[in-house]
Amino acid sequence: MTRQDICELNIDELKAALTEMGEPAFRAAQVYDWLHVKNVTGFDQMSNLPAALRTKLADNYRITVMDAAETFVSQIDGTRKYVFVLWDGNAIEAVLMRYKHGNSVCISSQVGCRMGCRFCASTLDGCVRNLTAAEMLAEVYRIGTDIGERISNVVIMGSGEPLDNYDEVVRFLRMITDEKGLNISARNITLSTCGLTEKIRQLAAEGLPVTLALSLHAPSQEKREEIMPVAKAYPLEEVLNACRYYYHKTKRRLSFEYSVVKGVNDTRENAVALAALLNKSGFGDGTGDREKASGSKAAKAAGRNGHTMTGGREGICHVNLIPVNPIEERDFQSPDRRTVEDFKHILMQNGINATIRREMGRDISSACGQLRRRYFKNAGPGSD
Repeated sequence: MTRQDICELNIDELKAALTEMGEPAFRAAQVYDWLHVKNVTGFDQMSNLPAALRTKLADNYRITVMDAAETFVSQIDGTRKYVFVLWDGNAIEAVLMRYKHGNSVCISSQVGCRMGCRFCASTLDGCVRNLTAAEMLAEVYRIGTDIGERISNVVIMGSGEPLDNYDEVVRFLRMITDEKGLNISARNITLSTCGLTEKIRQLAAEGLPVTLALSLHAPSQEKREEIMPVAKAYPLEEVLNACRYYYHKTKRRLSFEYSVVKGVNDTRENAVALAALLNKSGFGDGTGDREKASGSKAAKAAGRNGHTMTGGREGICHVNLIPVNPIEERDFQSPDRRTVEDFKHILMQNGINATIRREMGRDISSACGQLRRRYFKNAGPGSD
């Protein structure tokens, strides 16, 4: 694959490339529209370009087309899970989730992952390679074409650590939000990270107000190291300081992802410790002690409905509780619903806004990274 993917070029780079070919600059806007709005998969489809130009483009560039080796469609809510095979034989996963407010896609940023989170199948074989911005765009474009509908939200929360592939992810973000392309608002994009502190601070200065979702998963440094080996390199206090810096630079509310694992981080003590940690770090809404002491009906109602407690300032964070999806290679189990509800209520009582992630596509459920592993086991190279 020696030819560069033309979708990797932003509009200015495309103008320069076409000018070098001896083409007028206005052709760049036409080509860019075909690629990033109409999402064509071949240069021959660019019908308003001269045949000679189409030939030159095909001789010098390629267009990544995502090959959906497997597609699973939920009969419950329309969620779609894809296994995409890349040009080099590697595979990644992506998910389409349908909501009343629009279509959301969860995409991968790497083939595999090197962060080592113990509950995630994506890390089991390490990181094979980074995805290019063009490949990430192709995930979104392929799903949009597949359903014939606009994609309105993007979550970079599939396999891989986005900030470990910083340059390509930032290029992807600039192109997916480009008004000449799909023009998805940065405020409709969420980037999930294990907490690479220097990259969080760097991202804060990019002028891309995406929502930052920190994979927190523990109320203390010690517990976090047990679950997430990468935490040894990024102390929790420094990670939370970087998150607070990101909030002050972007004014974007933070999301803290907390995978709830039975017998590991799901106790009442864990919930109290998590609330104390976030309040101490300045992420709470300042109302918890008063509401906890009162035990009022209003407080209990707020806890049930998932709203921030009344009477104080709005918190700058939201805790997303995720009952862990077990994987074959680990013995982690999901707690019962009552345990997760109680955990959430304790957070709410202590001034921390929290919700329990809605489970999408229950009938096609598979933990992150499992579909890819299953594909190679059942249908990949060397299988019957």
